[in-house]
Amino acid sequence: MKPARHQLTHCRRCQAPIIWCLTSANGRRQPVNFEPDDTGNVAVSNGADGVLYVRTVTAARPDIKPGEWQAMPHHATCKLPPPRRSGGGGQRTTSGVRPSPWQR
Repeated sequence: MKPARHQLTHCRRCQAPIIWCLTSANGRRQPVNFEPDDTGNVAVSNGADGVLYVRTVTAARPDIKPGEWQAMPHHATCKLPPPRRSGGGGQRTTSGVRPSPWQR
């Protein structure tokens, strides 16, 4: 099964065709490549409300059920991914440090 054309949009960075889905775990939006992919690690299904839902294919639930199709998350294949956020590994500056020890 394949997503409908009206669900198609394009990545803002690389202009690849994608669809937006809601994760079944926490309801967050996740971009998924438009074309089904047998090497993908997510399963996409069309909900009764017309919304696309995505779940991760895991060892506990490895099978693709009827009505689902296997796809690849777009973050894994984007040709122009956003820059990585730093973990704050640089020098930290302190501000608002108390000039004297705490008084009881």
